[in-house]
Amino acid sequence: MDQLFEEISFVENPQYERIISDLLLHKYSVVENFFLDEEVCILRDSLVSKHEENVFKKAAIGNRLNETIVKSIRGDVILWMDEQQADDSEQLFFNKINNLVDYLNKTCFLGIIHKEFHYALYPEGTYYKRHLDTFQNDDRRKLSFVCYLNEDGWSPENGGELVLYLNNDGQETEKVVYPFPGRVVIFESQILEHEVKPVNTERLSITGWLKTR
Repeated sequence: MDQLFEEISFVENPQYERIISDLLLHKYSVVENFFLDEEVCILRDSLVSKHEENVFKKAAIGNRLNETIVKSIRGDVILWMDEQQADDSEQLFFNKINNLVDYLNKTCFLGIIHKEFHYALYPEGTYYKRHLDTFQNDDRRKLSFVCYLNEDGWSPENGGELVLYLNNDGQETEKVVYPFPGRVVIFESQILEHEVKPVNTERLSITGWLKTR
């Protein structure tokens, strides 16, 4: 009976279905307007406000058990987000992420049970060299997630584009994604190498991972 009610209550979400289709076909999905314009403004204001409090830290390479700060590899500064202590703006973010996770688990049986996210700010002149979002001592990251919070009017000349390295029948190709505000990129953490090209104008985002057990 419980299963019957669950099936009756399920409503197909076209945006989520497109994400699933993209991931199956291409291993990544670029989503426009995942967050509404006013939601992007709220999240951007939250990032900027926290950055002004000087609580961001230099990002490291490796996971939390084996962190090393290497400026020649990445130059962003970050602040980890704690869902249990989220303010209203952060709760807005997590509510939407949780909806997506619930949908993916119900429809694709991904087994996502953990998530980790941080604010990320790339100062002018910084970048993140080509890498993979998984570690030798921790392979729980299933999907990588980036939400861009830049100002309206962001142009390709501002730099900071994300480059995904794809393997199509043995041939490597590149997918270039510009960090336009409100755009979200989701890709398979253990498969797609990627990099952030040098930033010419301060670049803002929320970045994170959906993780299995």
